[in-house]
Amino acid sequence: MQFISYPSVSVWPELIIRPVASAADIRQRVVPILDQVRQEGDVALVRFTEQFDKVSLSQLQVSEVEIQEAEQVLSEELKAAIQAARNNITTFHQAQLQQPEPIETMPGVTCWRKSVAIDKVGLYIPGGTAPLFSTVLMLGVPAQIAGCKEVVLCTPANKEGKVHPAILYTAHLVGIHKIFKVGGAQAIGAMAYGTQSVPKVYKIFGPGNQYVTAAKQIVSQEGISIDMPAGPSEVAVYADDTANPAFVAADLLSQAEHGVDSHVFLVSVSEKLIQEAQKQIEEQVKQLPRMAMAAQTLQHSKAILVKGEAEAIELLNQYAAEHLILATDRAESLAPLVTNAGSVFMGHYTPEAAGDYASGTNHTLPTNGYARAYSGVSVDSFVKKITFQQITASGIQQVGPIVEQMAEAEELMAHKNAVSIRLASLI
Repeated sequence: MQFISYPSVSVWPELIIRPVASAADIRQRVVPILDQVRQEGDVALVRFTEQFDKVSLSQLQVSEVEIQEAEQVLSEELKAAIQAARNNITTFHQAQLQQPEPIETMPGVTCWRKSVAIDKVGLYIPGGTAPLFSTVLMLGVPAQIAGCKEVVLCTPANKEGKVHPAILYTAHLVGIHKIFKVGGAQAIGAMAYGTQSVPKVYKIFGPGNQYVTAAKQIVSQEGISIDMPAGPSEVAVYADDTANPAFVAADLLSQAEHGVDSHVFLVSVSEKLIQEAQKQIEEQVKQLPRMAMAAQTLQHSKAILVKGEAEAIELLNQYAAEHLILATDRAESLAPLVTNAGSVFMGHYTPEAAGDYASGTNHTLPTNGYARAYSGVSVDSFVKKITFQQITASGIQQVGPIVEQMAEAEELMAHKNAVSIRLASLI
């Protein structure tokens, strides 16, 4: 990791920039893919799957037989772990459901808001360098709780044309049956526009690489809703002298191994902690199967020494991490000062990996600084809020004159008349 000592505030904007390819270059590659999927449907999906994933498919949809076989392949231990994680995630997300609360704003005028499930949603599950079956839980469980009528899942197949059995088992566990062997920007296009096989959806969820993220943003400009800009994974760690350097190193590496475009960011008031964490990283990375990938990520990641706790939190709020770990005895005191983060992990025994899999919170979170304005996925992400109002005869006599005055001032006389004609009927 790059070590930076006591940087001035003036250079902070440069320090928090994530390593991304040119947006124009990415868009130039993605737009033709989306256009061809829109025009050619399944034909384009098969062609792109062969071009990018090096597999020729005769059928895009996963069969029931493949889903049944997946359950037989997985170990009982892994299935039990997935079920336990599902239970925790369900418990946390079930509590997010809200019942309508009618509010009488004035006598005879009642208003309320109701959550209604989005009918058709699409889930993108990365499966390239790692089959993220955990993301199936993170998206499938709240979709199920919200009551979405149709859930479509797209994920790339391996070189043998198979989807990882853990993805299929988990999808079945949360009630998803429409699963397609399509990845990348072309999968986003398939769900956005619909093809002969893949149904068109109203909202698309899921993390992915820079091309998937760009595709989501492009289709969102064409009327398809998306969860958020969720690109390459990242973690920021604040650690002081009370932190365990081995824990800090492990947390940084847990994100560094995601992919070469991931980003890890260490901020500390202790130079000793940074040095010891760096040593631990050097030792631990050698033990990782994805050592080369993690090492490449670390080359563009940073360890920053700051003068004090307040400065550290200010820098981290500007960074707006997808995941923020407070590795300090003072985590409970510092947490209220965090204003920009996707998810916060407090204390020495709360690894970000727990949130990735099984603690209960959602791991689909805003990246690349979008945590300044976006929230992570929740049950709310799978519903829209519809407002209702009901006015009685006495209520229109209360609110009607107010509406008449305002409508006349805006010179919208038909608006005024919609009230006046009702008031006249009550005389």
